[in-house]
Amino acid sequence: MIHLSNLTLVFPHKVCFEDFSANITEGDRIAIIGRNGSGKSSLLKLIHEIIGNSISFLVPQIITENEKLSGGERFNKKLSEALAHNPELLLLDEPTNHLDISNRHSLMRMIKKFHGTIIIVTHDLEILHNCTNTIWHIENGKITIFNGNYDEYMIEQKHKADSISKKLSSIKIQEKILREKMDKSQEKAAKSRASGEKKIANKKWMKVVGNSKASRAEKSHGKNLRDLNDSKKELAESLNEIFIPEVIEPKFNFEGIGFGDSFAIIDGAVGYSPNNFILRDININLEHSLAIIGNNGSGKTTLVRAIMDDPAVYKSGQWNVPKKVGYIDQHYSILEADKTPFETIKECAPNLNTVEIRKYLNDFLFRKNEEVNSQIKYLSGGERARLCMAKIAINPPALLILDEITNNIDLETRNHIADVLKNYRFKFIVISHDEDFLQTIGVEQRFFTSPL
Repeated sequence: MIHLSNLTLVFPHKVCFEDFSANITEGDRIAIIGRNGSGKSSLLKLIHEIIGNSISFLVPQIITENEKLSGGERFNKKLSEALAHNPELLLLDEPTNHLDISNRHSLMRMIKKFHGTIIIVTHDLEILHNCTNTIWHIENGKITIFNGNYDEYMIEQKHKADSISKKLSSIKIQEKILREKMDKSQEKAAKSRASGEKKIANKKWMKVVGNSKASRAEKSHGKNLRDLNDSKKELAESLNEIFIPEVIEPKFNFEGIGFGDSFAIIDGAVGYSPNNFILRDININLEHSLAIIGNNGSGKTTLVRAIMDDPAVYKSGQWNVPKKVGYIDQHYSILEADKTPFETIKECAPNLNTVEIRKYLNDFLFRKNEEVNSQIKYLSGGERARLCMAKIAINPPALLILDEITNNIDLETRNHIADVLKNYRFKFIVISHDEDFLQTIGVEQRFFTSPL
């Protein structure tokens, strides 16, 4: 048993969490989730510092040693080192970010078979669905502990939200009834005063009694309204603490786009010299959506570079690719760091006025002035991902390519990207090892790369 007591993490510009206490028992599989920048990695490091190297081993998200190796190779080397120490507590920070299919499967097996306790910072739904039994969710400056997997957690969150929403609806109905009663009481009192002025000129005590009754009724209704308002405020605060990701409902500009633009590769081959092709026998007839899947070094990136007509890549065979191709990678390189979201959209759609641009950005959850007018270099990863989606939607390419787009993003941003792609009417290609994500966005075709 490990007991954490009253952990607090505060930076000069924000409070991540305060007074967090938890019990960690042997064999636990704990997932730490939350938005980018919420303090997940910092919490993992804090636990490692508290527990010490003799018991715990931390495999960080960014591994700086062995720079000649790929990200996946660095992770595997570090994980092997961790397991060699036979730790009681294994701490993993976003372990699937750079892993191909084969290494992902190996990691899942290891998590299930590992004898000790594992705490994982992750946005990977395969891990969250199958390899965890406890959720620590960092949100709004506090950490919620849930005993169960991610699916069960989200079901509970939805039940809570539905229950609070019903109570709020009931309060609004009661509020309306009370206000109507108050209006009727005031109207009745006014009529009473007007009609009774003459009749009770000599019976002033009746007027006093009548006014007293009206006053008591108004006070009673007013108190009830204040009580309802207090309840409504408490419920609204409770609802705000529940994690229900907002949904993006994108509006695409379809003007001038050729939906019929075809994409086909027949007997294709790609490589970096006419005598050194990496992939051969490439036959793809893309109808709507395609996933390119393969181990690291199997030619995925080379194939994409060939599709984008990169002059450094040699290709043979018949290639029929739309002229307008868009590309988004995990670093969001289509964005210019010194521009703002407003300037980015204005450049893509110069015909839109300020009000229209603000309304459009609002659809992608850019609502506050500081969000709309902040330079992109100061935006979070989630905000940059949403802005990429907004830029694509305002001027959609006939073919969109997404390269490992779910790396380094939180669950909420992952859902936002999925919201856009599920409504994308044009052709798109995704390089990804995340099968759950591919199913969520409804990818119809798969192309598996394997080097010659």
